Amino acid sequence: MRDNGGMTAPLAPSLAPPATLAVGPYTVRPPVVLAPMAGITNAPFRTLCREFSGGKGLFVSEMITTRALVERNEKTMQLIRFDATETPRSIQLYGVDPVTVGKAVRMIADEGLADHIDLNFGCPVPKVTRKGGGSALPYKRPLLRAILHEAVSNAGDLPVTMKMRKGIDDGHLTYLDAGRIAVEEGVTAIALHGRTAAQHYGGTADWDAIARLKEHVPEIPVLGNGDIWSADDALRMVRETGCDGVVVGRGCLGRPWIFGDLVAAFEGTGELARPALREVAGVMRRHAELLGEWIGDEARGVIDFRKHVAWYLKGFSVGSEMRKKLAITSSLAELDSLLGELDLDQPWPDGADGPRGRTSGNNRVVLPDGWLKDPYDCAGIGADAELDTSGG
Repeated sequence: MRDNGGMTAPLAPSLAPPATLAVGPYTVRPPVVLAPMAGITNAPFRTLCREFSGGKGLFVSEMITTRALVERNEKTMQLIRFDATETPRSIQLYGVDPVTVGKAVRMIADEGLADHIDLNFGCPVPKVTRKGGGSALPYKRPLLRAILHEAVSNAGDLPVTMKMRKGIDDGHLTYLDAGRIAVEEGVTAIALHGRTAAQHYGGTADWDAIARLKEHVPEIPVLGNGDIWSADDALRMVRETGCDGVVVGRGCLGRPWIFGDLVAAFEGTGELARPALREVAGVMRRHAELLGEWIGDEARGVIDFRKHVAWYLKGFSVGSEMRKKLAITSSLAELDSLLGELDLDQPWPDGADGPRGRTSGNNRVVLPDGWLKDPYDCAGIGADAELDTSGG
């Protein structure tokens, strides 16, 4: 955004020193990570984020299920395709069965499919938690330990990290126990989303929990996740919690240039992107084009892009009818025509840096029958609990 004449705004002075994050042999400078998001953090979106960051940071794939990977599911093999410029290549794995997780990690290591493996223990969606996976899994301490052991044992030289939530709900917090187990099993770093599974994406993220986890596991890096809507938020999280880096999820939806802001913040270069609608429209067009190239079909790429339209246009004066038209486009020519009808000289709107994406909360967590009776009873959990499709 800065490179093509975009408007910028001064960045508040950094009160946190520039920092680096070690993920195994890889140095992440500045310590900024793109959160894995189903249907979002595919290769095209990662490309956009990397371009705005100047290639700085760590950008993780959307969720890959271990069963689908081991079975070489066609969709899954597409999802693990990385652009030639991506380094390190980061895959997030979801699994419930330790044996299957171990096989998937060994496959990645042996075939050179990625350089870094992140394990998903944070997803709160019902189709995952009802299988005992995602944010439900750390409640079963022995199962968590077994999965981490198999992953680290089969990873060879690849670093293994994990992303988790505070727990299932306020009455079943797991993050401190899970953090200690992770250290004992050789996990390289932990990312904590400061919400429970029951909160989903509602309420306010508990940054104090991130600070407590950092104090609890000083041996390895702890990254904070939750309510980072701006570069200033990222600096404030590091300053207030002592965490070693930040993981940005919903804050980058429709705003891949936030990674340029984050680099500027941590490096103290002093500018924030404030793109006018003309520049935003250019990014929208490029995003749709990249999706088409990645999928191998222009129409399917534009259709997949539709979900991003509202995020890109947040705060801009664009009528409801035009928004509807943009949300049903099926070709680049149609997208170009509609974008050309917008008032492209609109400046970056006030308030557009705030929350975006899902905000639902206070949901009942769907769990396997009897899941909460005993955190150490893992009977009946096996390969049949694995999901067979990737991407959430």
